[in-house]
Amino acid sequence: MPPQAIFQEAPIQVLTLPYARAAEVTDVLCDAFFDYPVMRSVLGRRRGYRGRLETLVGFFVANRVAKEELLLGVPDDSGALVAAALVNLPVIREPPPWLAWRREEVWADLGAEERARYEAFGRATAQFEREDPHHHLGMIGVLHSHHGTGLGRLLLEHVHAVAAADPGSSGVSLSTEVARNVKLYEHFDYRVDGHSRISPDLETWVMFRDRKAGGKGRARERAV
Repeated sequence: MPPQAIFQEAPIQVLTLPYARAAEVTDVLCDAFFDYPVMRSVLGRRRGYRGRLETLVGFFVANRVAKEELLLGVPDDSGALVAAALVNLPVIREPPPWLAWRREEVWADLGAEERARYEAFGRATAQFEREDPHHHLGMIGVLHSHHGTGLGRLLLEHVHAVAAADPGSSGVSLSTEVARNVKLYEHFDYRVDGHSRISPDLETWVMFRDRKAGGKGRARERAV
């Protein structure tokens, strides 16, 4: 045995999470998306924003669980999640009946105006939806306390690898509602498929990355 042991730091791993960790994923995404334009635009400025955000994001996560899609996460040394992503799979599964009931409960809680604003956002992105089977990156986020550590890039590259390994997927789609993110995603070989302004304070860019892409752009050395 050598006189001095050499310890190597364990590599950071992206985990495919069991659905039992859905609440943890919701917590991470609520922190990451607290001031995101879609959330602020849809939920407005009524009191209780944090609780209403948890209701909305919790439903997004429950939607993926109900359809047996991907919850991805990056844990810290203690095992607590510090980054997470929601990924739709190329094969669309029929949702269970309870999901429609839950949707109505969520919007009854959040309000009719909030629902109308979210549906306007949905119509804006839907006009650019692809017909070919592909993965869709619904949400990707890192705790504010871990910004700048490269975890967003790690998650994004993992999603690319999942799509590249699936011959039934044409690639990865996503939307972003922050203008500066467009150039960032282009560095990861995404292209803009469509752009729409939904309201004075909200616009969206729908983007796509071919599953065979890679190496054409240089990823910036910072988190998504």
